[in-house]
Amino acid sequence: MTETTRRSLFKLLSATAKAPDGLRIRPVGRHIAFGANPEKQVVISWQQLEKVNGPYVRIATEAGSFGAKISAELRTLKSEIGWQEGDHSFPPHGPNPMYQYYLHVKLDNLKPDTTYFYVVGHDNYDPTTSQRRGEVAQFRTAPTVNTPFTFTAFGDQGYGYNARKLNSLTADQNPAFHLALGNLSYAIHSGTKNAEGGHPDTDKYDAARWNSLFAQNELVAATTPWMITLGNREMEEWYSPNGYGGVKARFTMPDNAWSGSTGIYAWRYQNIGLISLDGNDICSRNIANLDHTKGKQLTWLEKQLADHRSNPKIDFIVVYLHHATYSTSDGGAESIAQQKWAPLFDKYQVDLVLNAHNRVYERTDPIKAGKSAKTGTTYITAGGGGQALDKFYKDAPESYLDHENNSGTPTMRCFKKNSDKSTDTKVTWSRVRYRGYGITAVDVTGKTMKIRALDEDGALIDEITLRR
Repeated sequence: MTETTRRSLFKLLSATAKAPDGLRIRPVGRHIAFGANPEKQVVISWQQLEKVNGPYVRIATEAGSFGAKISAELRTLKSEIGWQEGDHSFPPHGPNPMYQYYLHVKLDNLKPDTTYFYVVGHDNYDPTTSQRRGEVAQFRTAPTVNTPFTFTAFGDQGYGYNARKLNSLTADQNPAFHLALGNLSYAIHSGTKNAEGGHPDTDKYDAARWNSLFAQNELVAATTPWMITLGNREMEEWYSPNGYGGVKARFTMPDNAWSGSTGIYAWRYQNIGLISLDGNDICSRNIANLDHTKGKQLTWLEKQLADHRSNPKIDFIVVYLHHATYSTSDGGAESIAQQKWAPLFDKYQVDLVLNAHNRVYERTDPIKAGKSAKTGTTYITAGGGGQALDKFYKDAPESYLDHENNSGTPTMRCFKKNSDKSTDTKVTWSRVRYRGYGITAVDVTGKTMKIRALDEDGALIDEITLRR
C-alpha cells in the first residue's frame, strides 16, 4: 500500500467514524440558584467541556422516580487565546479559540418546602444508567412559613487549597443558600492594583479558571443555591458592553431590577428581604463601569428598599455587593456608596450589608449618618474567601474574639476617581478586624439574626445578634 493510499484510507475512516460516546462527555460544575421566589423557583446550571446535543434535566421528589426530560438552554462563550495569559501553558495543538458551554434550566411552579432530586444529561448520556457515583443531586425549596435557617457568605474565592477548605466549612453549616460576594473565579488574575477588571489592555485573563472554579464548587453549589453578586473581576470586557457577557453565560440570577440588568436583583427568603447591587457602578478607583446604569440602580434601590420595608412578611433587610461601603482595609471604601446608598440604608433601616473586595474580615458597629450609633446598619466585609489576603490600612491591629486590641487608630481610605491616591479618615466604628480566611454564617430564628464569623478551621472569631 502506497503512502498516498494510506492517507486516503485514514481520511475515509475519519470521515465515517462515529461521534465520541456521550459517556465521555460528562456534565461538570453543577451549580444551582433560586429565582425571585425561592418557594417555587430554582435554576439548575452546569458546564460541558465539549458541545453536546439534547442537554436536559430530570427532577423527582423521590430518588429514582425521575420525570420527563426538561430541555436546557445552551449559552456558549468564545474566548480567543490571544486575549489570555494563563498561569499554565496553553497546549500547542489545543483549540483556538476556546469554547465553553453552559447549560441552564429554569424550574417554576415547584412545591414549597420540598426536597427535589435531579440529574443532568444529554443525548447518549443517561445519568440514571451511567453507574457513575454522584449523578443524583438535590435541593430544597423555601417553606411558606418561617422556620429557623442559616445562610452563608464570602467573596474573593477563586480556586485553590483555602477556597476548597471554605467550601467544606460552608457545607458543614447546611445553609439554605450562599451569597457569593463577587470576584468569583479570579479569571482576571492580575492587572492594575485595585483596578483589575474592565481594562483589557492591562488585565491578565485565563478563561479556564472558570472551569476550575465550577469543578471545585460543585461539592456544595450543586445542592446549595449559589447567589452571586458582581465584582470588579467579573468585568470581562472581551465579551460584551460592560463586560458582563461572561457572567450572563455562566449564571442565571433573578436580575429583576429592569430589563437587561445584570447582577442587580431583589428576592425574599422567609422573613429576609435580600438585594444584590452592582458595586462597579459606584467604584471610584476602577472607573470601567462607574455610573454605567446612569442612575437607574439608585432609583431602583430606593423603590426596592421601600417595598421590602413595607412588606409585612419581611423583618430583616440584607444588602449584598462586592465593594465596601465602610472598611478600614488597604483596599479602601467607596465614598459614592457612602454618599448615595448609605442614606437609603439609614432611611429604610437596612439591618446588614455584606461585601468582599477587601480580602479580610471586618465588622462595624451599627452605623447611621456615617457614625457609630446604638441603632443602624451593620457592615461586614467577608473577603477572606480563598485568595491572597490584604492588610488593614496603616497597619491597624487585628481585633477579634478573645484577641481584642484597642491600640492603634483604624483609618478608612477612599480612593479618588481613577487614582491610587485617597482621602483618609480616622474612624471609631471598626469593631472587629481579622486578617485570615473564613466564612460568615447567619442564623435566622424568628426576629433574631445571629451572625457568626468562622475561621478556616471553624473556630469562632466573631459573633453578634441583631434583633427586630
